[in-house]
Amino acid sequence: MLHVAQYQPLRLITQNSLFSMCLKVVLSRPVAFAQIRKSWFSIHSLVGNKNIILMGPPGAGKTTIGRIVGQKLDCPVIDIDDDVLETTWNMSVSEKLQDVGNEQFLEEEGKALLKFSASGSVISLTGSNPMHAASMQHMKKTGIVVYLDVPTSVIMSRLKSMKVDRIVGQSLGISLKDILQFRKQFYKRWYDIRVLCGGDVAAEVVAEKVLDAVKRYQNSELETFISTRSNRSGRSMEKDCHKYFSDVVTEGLAPDGGLFVPERGLPKFTAGEWQSLIEATYMERAQVMLERCIHPADIPASKLAEIIEAAYGENFTCSKIAPVRHLAGNQFLLELFHGPTASFKDFALQMVPHIFAYCIPRSCNYLVLVATSGDTGSAVLDGFSRLHDTDKQRIAVMNFFPEDGVSPIQKSQMIGCQKENAWSVGVKSDFDFCQTAIKQIFTNSDYTGFLTVEYGTALAAANSINWARLLPQIVYHASAYLDLVHQAIIPFGSPVDVCIPTGNFGNILAALYAKIMGIPIRKCICASNENNVLTDFIRAGVYDLRGRKLIPTFSPAVDILKSSNLERYLHLIANEDGQLVTQLYNQLENQGHFQLQKDLLEKLQQDLVAGWCSEEDCLAAIHSVYSTTGYILDTHTAVAKVVADRLQDRTCPIIISSTAHYSKFAPAILKALRIAEINQNPLSQLRLLGSYSPLPPVHWGLLETLKKKGNEDHQVCAADMSMLMSCIETLIQNHFM
Repeated sequence: MLHVAQYQPLRLITQNSLFSMCLKVVLSRPVAFAQIRKSWFSIHSLVGNKNIILMGPPGAGKTTIGRIVGQKLDCPVIDIDDDVLETTWNMSVSEKLQDVGNEQFLEEEGKALLKFSASGSVISLTGSNPMHAASMQHMKKTGIVVYLDVPTSVIMSRLKSMKVDRIVGQSLGISLKDILQFRKQFYKRWYDIRVLCGGDVAAEVVAEKVLDAVKRYQNSELETFISTRSNRSGRSMEKDCHKYFSDVVTEGLAPDGGLFVPERGLPKFTAGEWQSLIEATYMERAQVMLERCIHPADIPASKLAEIIEAAYGENFTCSKIAPVRHLAGNQFLLELFHGPTASFKDFALQMVPHIFAYCIPRSCNYLVLVATSGDTGSAVLDGFSRLHDTDKQRIAVMNFFPEDGVSPIQKSQMIGCQKENAWSVGVKSDFDFCQTAIKQIFTNSDYTGFLTVEYGTALAAANSINWARLLPQIVYHASAYLDLVHQAIIPFGSPVDVCIPTGNFGNILAALYAKIMGIPIRKCICASNENNVLTDFIRAGVYDLRGRKLIPTFSPAVDILKSSNLERYLHLIANEDGQLVTQLYNQLENQGHFQLQKDLLEKLQQDLVAGWCSEEDCLAAIHSVYSTTGYILDTHTAVAKVVADRLQDRTCPIIISSTAHYSKFAPAILKALRIAEINQNPLSQLRLLGSYSPLPPVHWGLLETLKKKGNEDHQVCAADMSMLMSCIETLIQNHFM
């Protein structure tokens, strides 16, 4: 077996040989001993006996960066090309490639790597090493694999300047760009950590990023979560109170009634890192962003990739997942309805069930409770019904919705999406009751304890109060901006506004989080329908529910008066003052209102502006846009369009979130387009709309769901807490016992 001590003139010595040297020099050369001791402890304190293994395409700078990292850690540095392959073969790499050809070269390269052993070193792989599975499995066992992720266009430019026009694996008729893209699948298979590398980032800067990434990888205890109602100074004294990502996914709501947020805030991307994602696909952007938001100790990169593939690989009808379409003037639509249930909720709820199944302990059954004002219900039912059969046996979901507060098609869809582990319950009340009831159930420790002891079942949440629901939404707001840059609509760094139909404040909060992470969003425009409590709050700083009654509208997903995720935003602008947040929400609960201090209102208005739309204006906007463009907006998007028209100043592009497909609201659309309804049957209504060859076409998933027979019944429950709790127990007994 090859040993690192063979390779000279680099300081390639193992820890055993290092300590042998220490014994010889300790008496005669104390200064030298101190330096050697420092060398060992520098690398050992960071990664122990493990290696830091740099991986990436040719031209990524692995050798240069490896040397800098080695110098900073004062540890051995090994370049596989120069120090292993050429020493083993006694010829240059290019000569070997010419001698044996592409396929045999990869095999010979792999054999050499399988005989190689090192510890406590920085190792720079070749660009083709990851294509040999057995040797990479061998290397991965010895250390932490760091992927230097450089955009293909940057690699092409670098290779051109180096006068390299062919690389290993490239045969006649295959372009350099194609082989570089082909290789990415192998890099993605093996890495533990990704480091984004822009085009003109100095090697020293990348080396620091490598060290920072390795430190993060080794220190998962730093990425904890707190409640929006916790006292940070007091809480830090109680180590047992620390929650990690896996905990908050499982628990949903904090024990004190607050919402979980990351204690150290969200990760920041540099402008160069964002620019490196301009060429990336939607799923690649999601992978990069979520890796930075979820510690690999909670979900390793390889598992996260599987989850993203399961969520977005085949379940969305558009290959771009969340395409941006020009509407008119400076307005662009972010189409968020191409998922299986035709709303933006699919982005989170195709992913969250897989995250949940991975994070929860195997020793307990889980019942996921969700309240919906329309779109969440079918999305959560569909998402959890796609789990593997073994997971469906231990995870079930119960969806509560206002029986008379959703559109006929939404109700048909929720009933049609029921499966063996997924049920819908209609509640004779509104969404606010459903949401408040779930919160009360979660904070009723006697009841939740009873379920655990009696039935071995724990409760979990899938509403946007669950932190995992928000993360996928941040991705599509960032991706929309990058798409405008990629389409040369704007240069990177130019601002955009976003306008979002808003009820529970989750979607617009995700846009605000994207801004915090470095996306140049100038203003977030909060668009309400006639339930305009948020508009009043953003304009005046007074959240007042006294005397307000929920008004059923054509845009039921934002028929909400108590916006849960607003609490997370208030916690953010209040400098994470949990006591203040607790005070505000206690006042809201007990007195029906609260008022922000002047300084907090000023902070809020730096990020947010708000407006609302009447029912008449909503329908008029749908008709107007269809008449001029042939495009049909859904009712929620129409609300945002009306508000955007009123509030935008036209000095920058505005991205309007199109949060649902119009097919879900066929009666309102038919009324807006002044088309007579043939009957009340939802399937007939969709077929009528389809006969007009609209843009976009009628949603395929809705048609398929409505065509299905069976699963047409659902349970209806009175607006009574004891009745809801009885429903929960019955479901647990039927499914888990």
